[in-house]
Amino acid sequence: MYEKLFFSQSNLKVKNNAYDHLSFDATKWHCTFAVENRIIILKLEYMYPEYLVEPMRAELTKVGFEEMKTAEDVDSALTGEGTVFVVVNSVCGCAAANARPAARMAAANEKHPDKMITVFAGMEKDAVDRARSYMMPFPPSSPAMALFKDGKLVHMIERHQIEGRPAQMIADNLMGAFNEYC
Repeated sequence: MYEKLFFSQSNLKVKNNAYDHLSFDATKWHCTFAVENRIIILKLEYMYPEYLVEPMRAELTKVGFEEMKTAEDVDSALTGEGTVFVVVNSVCGCAAANARPAARMAAANEKHPDKMITVFAGMEKDAVDRARSYMMPFPPSSPAMALFKDGKLVHMIERHQIEGRPAQMIADNLMGAFNEYC
C-alpha cells in the first residue's frame, strides 16, 4: 500500500536517517518511506494502527485464542497432532457482528479444539499468508474460520458463509464440527 504524503517535522520521528530510505513511527503507524523529488512515498507495514485493532484482537484472546504474529508461529501451531481452530480476524463489520461473537460462543462448547489461534488480516501479513496457505484450496478471505485435525484441514467457513448470517448460526456450525472432530 503506497500513498504520497507531506509530513511536518512534528509528525515525523526518524529512527534511521538515511536519505533515500527512512523508517519511522508516524502517529503509531509502522511505515517505511522513500523520498522522491521532495515527495515522501509511504509504505505502510500494517493497514491499520495497532490501537484500532487491539480491542478486536482482545475479543478473541480474552477467551483463550493465541495470536500468531509470524509464519513460524503458524507453522508451529498447525503442524502438530491434535485439533486447532484458526480464526482469520478482520476489522470488517461481519467480523464484528458475526465472526468474533460466533468464535467466542463456539470456544465455550463442551468439546473444543486443543488449540485456538488467530491471525489478523491487514496486520501481520506473513502470518496471515501462511495460515491461508494451510487453508488451500479455499481462496483467501477474511474473516474466515478453519478447523484442523493432525495438521489436516477438516472444516472451513469462508467470508461468504459469515456475511449476513447470525452469530448463533455460525457458532452452531462450528460446535457441530468441534463435536465431530475434537
